[in-house]
Amino acid sequence: MADHLAQLLEAEARKRPGKTVLLSDGGDVDWRRLEGRAGAVAASLAGEGIGRGSRVALGLEDPAELVVALFGGLKAGATVLPLNPRLAAGERERILDDFAPDRLIGTIGEDETDFPAVATDPGDTAIVLYTSGSTGDPKGVLLSQAAVAWALESWRVPVMDLSGDDVSLSALPLAHSLGVFGSVLAPLLAGGSVAFLARFDPGDALAAVERRRVTVFPGVATMFRRVLDSPKLAGADLSSLRYALSGAAPCPWELASLWREKTGTRIVRGYGMTELFRPISYRAAEPADLPDAIGRAVPGVELKTVDDDGRALDAGGTGELWIRSPARMTGYLGRPGDTEAVFEGDWFRTGDLATLSPEGYVRIVGRKKDMILRGGYTVAPGEVEAVLMTHPDIAEAAVIGIPDDDLGEDIAAFVSLKRPGAADARDIVAFCRDRMAGYKYPRHVRIEPALPKGPAGKVLKARLRF
Repeated sequence: MADHLAQLLEAEARKRPGKTVLLSDGGDVDWRRLEGRAGAVAASLAGEGIGRGSRVALGLEDPAELVVALFGGLKAGATVLPLNPRLAAGERERILDDFAPDRLIGTIGEDETDFPAVATDPGDTAIVLYTSGSTGDPKGVLLSQAAVAWALESWRVPVMDLSGDDVSLSALPLAHSLGVFGSVLAPLLAGGSVAFLARFDPGDALAAVERRRVTVFPGVATMFRRVLDSPKLAGADLSSLRYALSGAAPCPWELASLWREKTGTRIVRGYGMTELFRPISYRAAEPADLPDAIGRAVPGVELKTVDDDGRALDAGGTGELWIRSPARMTGYLGRPGDTEAVFEGDWFRTGDLATLSPEGYVRIVGRKKDMILRGGYTVAPGEVEAVLMTHPDIAEAAVIGIPDDDLGEDIAAFVSLKRPGAADARDIVAFCRDRMAGYKYPRHVRIEPALPKGPAGKVLKARLRF
């Protein structure tokens, strides 16, 4: 198997040139046109001196157009960064400043050109995705050609059981690991097609499943819950759907059970992260489903739980989950200290507390990392706190996750003011909304005279209650 993602995509294009593979309201596209337009993007980049080792950021809002540009950037040999169109302007600029692209692509043309992929090494970075860091600054995750190729084969066969007959619904941002790899690239490399929704709406998703004969629905728990709550579900034709695939955040067993009851299909649950793709999962082709476990290691991945000293625990012992996978990130862009902190040799330290059964099933029991999982997105409290502290009337701020039936967790902010009455909760919510992506800003704000602190002056978040 080739380790170069663009070569893998080219091979599919040559096998099925006339097959329609990108399905969207802007027009359907077959492999011949997809590769030709990607070739024109690559030729344009090459004409500007952009090639192997260069960095290209993709700022296109239309997901089908972004796939064309991504293929084109990879053909040119460049490292590509898909940007989330939901980012606020300041967030986007911070990521671009950190990534420092040689070229930012905002639009692409209709031209087609034959441009064979530039050769790269397996260790070259193919794609960078940004993930929230625990200290507040988003971090660029470096994903090599070899890691992406291995991960996509894992998605294609053991996890998703994909074939050329499958149609995947792509309703997640392509700056999201599940969005770009699970809902788009893995189905394409299996010979299947992808039906795009520019933004998720439960009614539109149900209509797309019926119209496009969707067989696979990758999403996050919040999306599935909204579909179940939609009045359009009762009349929807879901006869083509084989299964839904959850990722990015835990999918509660109660939700998975209700989904099966209402739709007649299964949610294939699993565990993944930007740094490791999807190392733990149930399998689409296997019936196993345990209420309190997230799955087991996919073939080629090793798991262990360890105590505070890094010693491996026996089956059933609770400890930090460590993972060793061929599909791991190379590191964080420009952050050797952060990279070193999450690796112990080849093992990735997840920060999650888990148990492993004798049969290899993983049960997550808690988190060591102070992160919030809101509607499938990972949000760093420190990032929200940093924005709050730019408010001219806020003296101190602390952010925590609170339970939410729809989102899993929501974001709550506790603040004290420099002067009593200088701002109210609505002002603070609006301030954050203007400066952060919609999934990041706090909807719940509580103003306190002072925040509880320990002897060293650190805010005691365990005492914060909304």
